[in-house]
Amino acid sequence: MAVHKINIEDFEEDDYYVIAIHTSLEDYRLAYFLNRELAIGLAKCKLDIPSQVKKVKSSFSRFTFDDEQKLILWDLVQNKNVVETKEIETEIDLFSSAKSTFSTATYLLPEYKKVDFFIKIENAESEIDLDKVISKISKIEAIKLVYSIAKENIKSKNNLIF
Repeated sequence: MAVHKINIEDFEEDDYYVIAIHTSLEDYRLAYFLNRELAIGLAKCKLDIPSQVKKVKSSFSRFTFDDEQKLILWDLVQNKNVVETKEIETEIDLFSSAKSTFSTATYLLPEYKKVDFFIKIENAESEIDLDKVISKISKIEAIKLVYSIAKENIKSKNNLIF
């Protein structure tokens, strides 16, 4: 009887690009400027990307565009989300107390904490010139820095599955 061995690596697809963006723009304004510069149609996704770190639930905003002609899927995803936890009342002395709220920052890709947004472009290896896309994005005035990230350098690749 013959034994067949299947490796999981045989089924992995690495046909996507990841672009990091450093900016102080709000997500909807960034989506607007990207739509204008790249001639795409990013729109707010109804479902955000859920995350849970140390019993703190959060979500990351997501804008998507499905180019049906070229079969390319564009995702603009927020990297950082600050979640306020509940108030804790502490007694200072016999007659006074103070209320404190704590906030926790969660990241979609924790190894890139300084990045504000990511663009994930799927099924675009033969259709898109990544250098031209980065050049167009860098023309947006409020963007401080934009660059591509090598897939091999991403430690938390599972967070990019959505």
